[in-house]
Amino acid sequence: MHRRVPAAYGGRNSTGSAPARTRPRPRRRLRAAAVGAVVAAGLLGGAATAPVRAAAPSPYGPGHGDPELQRALADLVGAPGGPPGAIAILTRDGVRQVYRAGTAEVGTDRRPRPDDHMRIASVAKAFSGAVALSLVDRRALELDDTIGRRLPHLPAAWHAVTLRQLLQHTSGLPDYSRSQAFQDIVRADPRHHFDSRRLLDFVADQPLGFPPGSRYAYSNSDNIAVALMAEQATGRPYESLLRQLVYRPLDLTATSLPQGYLLPRPFLHGYFTAPGEQPEDVSEAVSASGAWASGGIVSTPADLSRFIGGYAGPELLTPTTRRAQQDFLPGGASEPAGPGANAAGLGLFRYTTRCGAVLGHTGNTPGYTQFAAATRDGRRTVTVSLTSQATLDPALLARLRATEERFVCALLGDRGPGHWGAHP
Repeated sequence: MHRRVPAAYGGRNSTGSAPARTRPRPRRRLRAAAVGAVVAAGLLGGAATAPVRAAAPSPYGPGHGDPELQRALADLVGAPGGPPGAIAILTRDGVRQVYRAGTAEVGTDRRPRPDDHMRIASVAKAFSGAVALSLVDRRALELDDTIGRRLPHLPAAWHAVTLRQLLQHTSGLPDYSRSQAFQDIVRADPRHHFDSRRLLDFVADQPLGFPPGSRYAYSNSDNIAVALMAEQATGRPYESLLRQLVYRPLDLTATSLPQGYLLPRPFLHGYFTAPGEQPEDVSEAVSASGAWASGGIVSTPADLSRFIGGYAGPELLTPTTRRAQQDFLPGGASEPAGPGANAAGLGLFRYTTRCGAVLGHTGNTPGYTQFAAATRDGRRTVTVSLTSQATLDPALLARLRATEERFVCALLGDRGPGHWGAHP
């Protein structure tokens, strides 16, 4: 089957040369163009099969699960153009419940599992926030450090931008993933191996979009610059800093930042989906090198749950740095927007729902959509992972945000594990 070519990143992706392709049928070419345009703008972001069946709830540890939450997840999978699979994990004080619907791979009965690898897309930006803020704690970086001080080789017009503004998306840096040159490369060869540390070259001839700190604008360039600042301050590769400052302290044993397009086994297969058409596997269609610190991390639902609890909670950072991290800018939304009203902190967003607020991040890339959040004390966490890019369909995205809010409400309820679906 012809592999659909995502035209660029929407949350992002991998490396190597793409295999030879046969000429697509006209309908396929139109679908590829449509997907490519969306993916390029968002950096992220077979034979006929039997209809995907929703799986029964499967508690991961103690607890009985909630039928309403299970139905909500199954409804996402069963929606027109919905993902072939979905998995959500609720954790409260060490007690975990896992909700699963659909399949981990179309054409099989294998259900999504907590230890399945997946692309976490822009949730990787929270990891770059964790690295940078950990270095602030260690006084290797300061939030008021500027691009001019740390990265003087970058355009002089960008030199006044601070680390704080990069982490909060108020920098004004032009988004490299929206540049025509970058998108043309990914359209021609989705598995193209980029030099991740030169991604900002694609927009080096462009001025800032606005004076630093004057407004909010989500940009994938911000977190590339954050990672480069961390490298300059320490003299160590960003990948090494991730291992030292994030993976080891939080015991993330299945998380990595690859350069290629391959995923570790086992993995959740990610798909391009559209109403009335068969899902097409895009799990390994795009290179992670073009996303890097902005969206290239691969993790598992279990590791993602541990990470967000540690990062949003008190485990990783000092109280002083956490106060800066959680100085939220109302109206600053993650991409895609999370449930409720969004506000932007430093590498972290606040999602204020009808049941209360949680802190976290979202992401989307070809084949995957992610939501990870936790309470301020880090003792309650929720992750929702889909095996398609829900942002391609506004109706599906609206349904997803409503489902995420239901899981948040279950997480914040106080009636115990057997009643997590009840409203507080």
